Amino acid sequence: GEQRGFPIIGRLVGVTVELLARSVGARRVFELGSGYGYSAYWFCRAVGPRGEVHCTDGDPENEKKGLDYLGRAGLAEPIRWHVGEAVATLESTDGEFDVIYDDIDKVGYPDAWRAARERIRVGGLYLCDNVLWSGRVTGEELPADERQDWSTQAILEHNRLIAEDERYVSAIIPTRDGVMAALRVS
Repeated sequence: GEQRGFPIIGRLVGVTVELLARSVGARRVFELGSGYGYSAYWFCRAVGPRGEVHCTDGDPENEKKGLDYLGRAGLAEPIRWHVGEAVATLESTDGEFDVIYDDIDKVGYPDAWRAARERIRVGGLYLCDNVLWSGRVTGEELPADERQDWSTQAILEHNRLIAEDERYVSAIIPTRDGVMAALRVS
């Protein structure tokens, strides 16, 4: 993962998302951006062998690595892997989800939220990694180049959209680079 220059959520965020998924009784999870399945490992632990974890990644090599990795961990049964663009795949996959987890390219966060918010059952969660963006979205004074980059602006918009959605109660958990947890209440 991180030793190879591939971004992963890390163990601390992994345990956090597993705990949150278990807390809502998740059986059906959709990941927007799965890489080679590290975050899916934690969701598979939460949903159990009769659950579903839908993984998305644009690279077929990551699918191969992910299925191998999860198979060796004894967690391949819940996996439904989709190769393709994450938001389009969510839109073409039927049904509601207990958890939708977002870890795609940051400029896509607002569109990911717009696609996900109607697909989560009441009592379910939207989770998203990197929402503090190394402190660039905290409102503190930053150099203009950091404040105005596309990713920072997209994360700011994403976080604002969630905070303003009255159907959700949300908080940013300051673990590592920030995890958005938004519980659908209506």
